[in-house]
Amino acid sequence: MKVYSIDGITPVIDPTAFVHPSAVLIGDVIIGPRCYVGPAACLRGDFGRLVLKEGANIQDTCVMHGFPGTDTVVEEDGHIGHGAVLHGCVIKRNALVGMNAVVMDGAVVGESSIVAAMAFIKAKFEVPERTLAAGSPARIVRQLSDEEIAWKTAGTGQYQDLAIRSLNTMQAVEPLTEVEPDRKRLDFNGEVVPLYQVKEQR
Repeated sequence: MKVYSIDGITPVIDPTAFVHPSAVLIGDVIIGPRCYVGPAACLRGDFGRLVLKEGANIQDTCVMHGFPGTDTVVEEDGHIGHGAVLHGCVIKRNALVGMNAVVMDGAVVGESSIVAAMAFIKAKFEVPERTLAAGSPARIVRQLSDEEIAWKTAGTGQYQDLAIRSLNTMQAVEPLTEVEPDRKRLDFNGEVVPLYQVKEQR
């Protein structure tokens, strides 16, 4: 991974966290236990402090940054989808920020809430706990069901497992030149499917 100190401040990574080798961490970044940081994620702690608490994940090509003197925080079991941008905000415990969403300065995404993909959470906006926020700018759409929160929690568990799998088995290799016979598939303990499929299976 690409880890840089600045002004004498060095990122901290708990030994049980996985940070992909292509991720970039600069300065005042604190990665807690059992976290997952995906490929090409950029955590720039060169102005404010960036914190991932236990069991949180920030996926591929995500960006975290903040103004000087601020804390940008993803609390325990927070889940940040591919390509999202977090800037000077707080993502509360067990909340999900969807793919390519943007959460701005001073915003708070409440516990066990979901920010939809492509949503824009404006500065100082508060998403109440257990609600769905969507749109640009985002508005509160409705309360979340227990089923939806359970789906989110299960998905985050898969990323916590992925941190372990990655620490134990991921390695740089040369690609094969052809598909081998009976090519194996990835094996999962308990499958998590898209939410629309969960609702279709009712």
